[in-house]
Amino acid sequence: MSPPPRPLEELWDALNQPSKQLEQGDKALLQEALTHTSSGLNPHHEQLEFLGDAVLRLTATEFIASVYTYMPVGERSSLRAQLVSDRWLAELGSTIEIERWWQIGPKASGDLTAAATIRAELSEALIGAVYRINGLTAVHQWLTPHWQRSAEAVLSDPHRGNYKSALQEWSQSGDLGLPAYTCEEISQRHGDPRRFRCRVTLPPQLAAEGWGRSRRDAEQQAARAALDQLTGS
Repeated sequence: MSPPPRPLEELWDALNQPSKQLEQGDKALLQEALTHTSSGLNPHHEQLEFLGDAVLRLTATEFIASVYTYMPVGERSSLRAQLVSDRWLAELGSTIEIERWWQIGPKASGDLTAAATIRAELSEALIGAVYRINGLTAVHQWLTPHWQRSAEAVLSDPHRGNYKSALQEWSQSGDLGLPAYTCEEISQRHGDPRRFRCRVTLPPQLAAEGWGRSRRDAEQQAARAALDQLTGS
């Protein structure tokens, strides 16, 4: 049996918000954001997730513009892609221990491979809820410390988390042409980290494989494996 959910005031503190007595409407929004569709309950998280997606992209853009004023637009776009990714959202949910408050269905709770996907979806819904309650400033107050750490990690990576771009740059610098990717879906399980398999080839003899929850993730992992071969990592 799952333990009872923690008080929503504790969640509010975990979101780096000023302590306050939450109004009933505030609690309802937070609870909606934490109620996954798999629970069969209504209202559920999807509408707030849709709103949170837009809020996340806007606030991430504002963060990058204010902190990395020197950065060209193309590099800003690449960095933003990392700071709004499903992987980043899942890590955010893990950091705040979102599972202490979420409501999910019994089948989903037994599917460990789906946990990261659910964390990402509900974290995005929480962003929408925080925006509805206290506006953009509150969202920045919650997310900025996480973005600062993540951006530093991304920018310290010579590939900046985009292994496909790094592999393409390497191949073009050696006049080898463009890498070719072939992907296939090998699992129907939602959230399966090996749902897609991708193979990348590059003349004359390089070939590598990667797996991921999405085609994009699988391509990135295949490119990463190829780079590891090339650099001897």
